[in-house]
Amino acid sequence: MKLHDLKPAIGGESKKRKRVGRGMSSGHGKTSGRGLGGQKSRSGGGVRPGFEGGQMPLMRRMPKRGFTNIFAKEYAIINVKDLNRFEDNTIITPELLIQEGLVKKGKVVDGIKVLGDGNLEKKLTVKAHQFSKTAAEKIEAAGGRAEVI
Repeated sequence: MKLHDLKPAIGGESKKRKRVGRGMSSGHGKTSGRGLGGQKSRSGGGVRPGFEGGQMPLMRRMPKRGFTNIFAKEYAIINVKDLNRFEDNTIITPELLIQEGLVKKGKVVDGIKVLGDGNLEKKLTVKAHQFSKTAAEKIEAAGGRAEVI
């Protein structure tokens, strides 16, 4: 069976919309399928997600662990091996990396960090917000420069 062979089951092509509150003879009149009173029958009624009827909710029963540093910097990362696509003596800026599609614009929150995975065969001037030690060494070993913005 292929995707183009798929079709709805017999009688399953279309289903009529349930029109509620249109008189007793419709079968969905008076209470409109909501039952006889109570919290869920009221407009805007119902309970919030995760409510367990007053029992201590699962999210509050689970032990809490760890710590989130709210001041942590969030860098978009790129590896040295990804820079081989550029010509020799190119000045690589964050704008160029975004334009070439190597880094997504939404990921660049606090800047771009260059990591040292792979080898660099080109002589490049790389301008970024941070460099790992190995990335800076590999860029300079290839005859280029690593400049911190």
